[in-house]
Amino acid sequence: MKSDKRPLSVTYISCLFVAVGIIGFAYHATEFKTQGPFDHDGAFVLFIRLLAIVAGAFMLRGANWARWLALAWMAYHVILSTLHSVSETVIHGVLFAGVAYVLLRPEAAAYFNRGKA
Repeated sequence: MKSDKRPLSVTYISCLFVAVGIIGFAYHATEFKTQGPFDHDGAFVLFIRLLAIVAGAFMLRGANWARWLALAWMAYHVILSTLHSVSETVIHGVLFAGVAYVLLRPEAAAYFNRGKA
């Protein structure tokens, strides 16, 4: 089943990734230190936020790799949250399950695979 029409749920998730990425990037950019030694941790956090923007933007364009990037991004946050609190881990786990449900449904798969034979 091929579909050129993007499911509304994919649009919402994609826009959410772009928004979260932009907000997180802007927030963490203010913490980035340009004086003194290079802040590797800060650069990594900005890179992770940039990945969310890229995943969201390219999911809007129907790139199949972008949905997998979005799922990997969420999985990373679930793993990272295990270093914090149980409640944070549960919240990220529930968010991951919701994103996975939306991005792996047959309608979404048809949209992301529409350019394949």
